Amino acid sequence: QDYYGKELQKSEDLKTNACIASARPLPKVVRDALERVHEEVVARYYGCGLVIPECLSSCRILDLGSGSGRDCYLLSQLVGEQGHVTGIDMTEGQVRHRSGAPPHAPSSPPTSFPSSCQVKVAKKHIAYHMDKFGYRKPNVEFFHGYMEKLGDAGLADESYDIVISNCVINLAPDKRAVLQEAFRVLKPGGEMYFSDVYASQRLSETVRQHRVLWGECLAGALYWRDLYSIAEEVGFSPPCLVTASPVTIGNKELEGIVGDCCFVSATFRLFKVPSGSRAGPGQVIYNGGIVGHERELVFDANFTFKEGEVVDVDAEMAAILQSSRFAEEFLIRAGGANAAALQGCC
Repeated sequence: QDYYGKELQKSEDLKTNACIASARPLPKVVRDALERVHEEVVARYYGCGLVIPECLSSCRILDLGSGSGRDCYLLSQLVGEQGHVTGIDMTEGQVRHRSGAPPHAPSSPPTSFPSSCQVKVAKKHIAYHMDKFGYRKPNVEFFHGYMEKLGDAGLADESYDIVISNCVINLAPDKRAVLQEAFRVLKPGGEMYFSDVYASQRLSETVRQHRVLWGECLAGALYWRDLYSIAEEVGFSPPCLVTASPVTIGNKELEGIVGDCCFVSATFRLFKVPSGSRAGPGQVIYNGGIVGHERELVFDANFTFKEGEVVDVDAEMAAILQSSRFAEEFLIRAGGANAAALQGCC
């Protein structure tokens, strides 16, 4: 809270490029929606790119670390009046991040929050946006809270279609708790779509306790292999890598502390595939028509689905498509000449 609320006042104050989402080019519908977000909300949003999955009409979405609400108001337009978006954040001050606490910080969350927090900014503009979007009633809400303890904010089991997060999970000391809570609130077939920073090795205690490196999203970065093991423990399908880009530090002092560890900013998608859904490999045909992805859907780094084209998929991908919100967008059939040779969606 102190680092983001006091030391950093603008994006240029960052000492690394770690807190920049690894994102694909934005469809026009997303760019247009962003232009309709209130200027104060955008101004108080800090540094990151956008993490926007596809096929959002009428979905219920939870944004972990919603800050001033920029992404929530953008998503409000994409889900439509029949959809719903919830933002949860606990950061005070000028910035977007839901900052967690470094390992040496108090382990118990405070019982009250400062009135200057980001959630107040987000709430202030609900009426403005609903009027601008032409909605009769709000389809967004904002809560103070911790993403490790979503139940404290009243978020129920199996209540969301999608959970998104934009470069904030690295700031949470207990990553497993975050993924466990996301899994709990997702409906069967739901998706966690998120960007974050990952390390090429487990970090030393010296790095993990470094105040600036923590604030810069590096000291709390998860060893990338641990993401796979934690996701499996929690119950998610194997992580599907969407995009990735290297993180550069550009500060000799910080580079010396980090040593030979490398960092990457990556976007992953995890699915809550119902038990019994994994039958076997198959063939799928994208029907086309998802807004902004009418002719081609780049699902992840391995699978791009073009309208009307037959694609062999492994059992994991077949189960994901069949059990998720994408089911109606595909013709899915069992079998496939090359599907058995594929080993997982990543």
